Amino acid sequence: MQEGTVITLGRHIVEQERLYPEATGAFSNILYDIALAAKIISREVNRAGLVDIIGSAGKFNIHGDDVRKLDEFANDVMFNALDHTGNLCVMASEEVDDPIPIPDEFPCGNYVLLHDPLDGSSNIDANVSLGTIFSIHRKISRGERGSLEDLLQPGHRQLAAGYIVYGSSTMLVYTTGAGVHGFTLEPSIGEFLLSHPNMRIPDPGKKIYSVNEAYYKRWSPGQQKAVDVLKDEGYSLRYIGSLVADFHRTLLYGGIFMYPADKKSPKGKLRLLYEAAPLAMVIEEAGGASSEGTRSILQVGPSELHQRTPLYLGSKSVVDKVEATLKA
Repeated sequence: MQEGTVITLGRHIVEQERLYPEATGAFSNILYDIALAAKIISREVNRAGLVDIIGSAGKFNIHGDDVRKLDEFANDVMFNALDHTGNLCVMASEEVDDPIPIPDEFPCGNYVLLHDPLDGSSNIDANVSLGTIFSIHRKISRGERGSLEDLLQPGHRQLAAGYIVYGSSTMLVYTTGAGVHGFTLEPSIGEFLLSHPNMRIPDPGKKIYSVNEAYYKRWSPGQQKAVDVLKDEGYSLRYIGSLVADFHRTLLYGGIFMYPADKKSPKGKLRLLYEAAPLAMVIEEAGGASSEGTRSILQVGPSELHQRTPLYLGSKSVVDKVEATLKA
């Protein structure tokens, strides 16, 4: 890229598409639509303290989490941006119990979208960075309309994955398996501009570990030892409690993010399809590693739509070290 050249997300997607002569444009259109949804969600996140959209909706989602009004808004925006385009055959959301069919009046396409529309929403009132996470698969079922089979695919089959972080600036990071690229939203022109081309996680990077250490007594002895080893080596704790924000810092600075299983959540807490798998694709494409304790997250075959998993993401040497300690 020449100095002074401005690369928009749209231009970048088109240039990536040219690498695949068989491309129809449908896949690129999905990314455009996700970016549009991100702009709308970003606007509302930034206005949350000024309008009656902040706070609880007075009900709980399938996971028992208090549903925030902004969660519902973000979920609706994602659906409305993508339901009518003819590119998707089915969707799934962390906020919705069952698969989300494409309405009968709209055509179906050959792709599948899973997403967490607004991760970290429990921190809305504290003005902490929030995020959207997304994962795209190819349709594998034979019917015209998508099915649960299309949604329950392991992470290594993802065609693309990424996230949007709504912080001091809004940034979209995505990969299609050909590098990880970050785009920052320029509000004055309403465009995502390439700001972080070919992102690579430092290894080992800064001596930072990210985990909710308040749960230390609930962890397995192996997990306790893993954290003790890192602390003995001079690692410092940095934990925001918003997955996208903690992950984004880890991607930029290195180190490791951990959300292990514990006595209260023996299967882990984070969702495999909406959170773990897409972020695992991003971190591995950036030269890092993912794990559920014994293997890459991308190798885990889902059996349930809202399946939970332990999660380790970060610099490869650090993830390998923690994984080895867990196995010992």
